[in-house]
Amino acid sequence: MRFGWIVLLLLSFPVLEAIGIFWAASAIGGWVLVWLLLAAVAGVMLIRVERVAWGARLLFSVQSGTHPLGALFASGRILLAGGLLVFPGFLSDAIALVLLLIPGTWGRRKVDPLRPANDDMPPSPSKGEGADVMPTTINGEFKREPDDLLR
Repeated sequence: MRFGWIVLLLLSFPVLEAIGIFWAASAIGGWVLVWLLLAAVAGVMLIRVERVAWGARLLFSVQSGTHPLGALFASGRILLAGGLLVFPGFLSDAIALVLLLIPGTWGRRKVDPLRPANDDMPPSPSKGEGADVMPTTINGEFKREPDDLLR
């Protein structure tokens, strides 16, 4: 049996969580129940918010020119952290906090030379130390013609 240790780990996880809860309850008393309740509420709130926000995150990643798989991984990571917070125990809460603290979704948008929306961004430092590159956006005035003159 090649994956027997994985099955053993998955089956022993709830037992380890229960032992940790009983140990913490004997050490600090009823505050364990408050911690577990607050963690479960936070997990449900994370899941509810991420259920709505994953579509917007995916759309923004496509519009900004980044790979959408990164947005899907970020949403999956937040959903997994919410599920681990709902599961009672301190080990699962610690794993959930590590998942929430992993950086990667808060990076800046990459400059794309083919999109005019990026023209107003300051020049990137990769263009050289003394390179003063001005944006190519042209500000000016315009006059709207009536529709009957355009035909």
